[in-house]
Amino acid sequence: MERKIIDFHTHAFPDKIAGKTIELLSQKGGIPAHTDGSVNGLRRVLSEAGIALGVVLPVVTRAEQFESITRFAVQINENGNGLLSFGGIHPDTTDYKKELKFLAEQGFRGIKLHPDYQGVFFDDIRYMRMIEYASELGLIIVTHAGVDIGFPDLVRCTPKRALKVLREVKPEKLVLAHMGGWNLWEEVIDTLAGERVYMDTAYSMGHISEEHFVTLCRAHGTDKILFATDCPWGNPEKDVETFLTMPLTAEEQELILHKNAERLLEL
Repeated sequence: MERKIIDFHTHAFPDKIAGKTIELLSQKGGIPAHTDGSVNGLRRVLSEAGIALGVVLPVVTRAEQFESITRFAVQINENGNGLLSFGGIHPDTTDYKKELKFLAEQGFRGIKLHPDYQGVFFDDIRYMRMIEYASELGLIIVTHAGVDIGFPDLVRCTPKRALKVLREVKPEKLVLAHMGGWNLWEEVIDTLAGERVYMDTAYSMGHISEEHFVTLCRAHGTDKILFATDCPWGNPEKDVETFLTMPLTAEEQELILHKNAERLLEL
């Protein structure tokens, strides 16, 4: 039986900067890339892994990048062909409501935040205001969570900070990447398991033990776990193979591989 798979966490860059960006990020994180960083390169690798749809998550690292990154994301969505891009926004923007409303009016399903690349703690009031308004607009919010291997000395989105946002803002469509907090998975189980929040599997398989992965999925609820690879940093083909060896039921696999994403994206 052919499986349907949605990858909820991928990255691509405009052709003119893709190669340089991939080289820089690969050196900073000390990890190889599995695409050339381009949109077409991402499509090819996802297709080879049998992934039907990849969600592209752009990161706005400076407030003035909003317009150019939004144009790039619009182009991805106009072309489609196996990819769906979210928008991005920076917490230092002068008018976050205007930018978020614009993204919603353009038909974006969600936004990506990255506390480490944006230099802001996740429970900062700027993020909480943005998350609250994005939620009012019906947008999905995906954030990097846990350790970022490029910035290992300071974790700006810990499970406790994420819990504070959940308690104070109560977003309905928040996704904590990397199984709730990369390399902080014991704390994730103790602090976040069962909370009303989604987690994606990006760059987790192969780094978290099989036993811990399954335990976390079930403790949190397999109806709130989204399959994701973090391609180009994760290897989609390998991640699919690894996931399918996990001792999960067929129903649990289907939820994680595509049904949860379809519900969240309203596909």
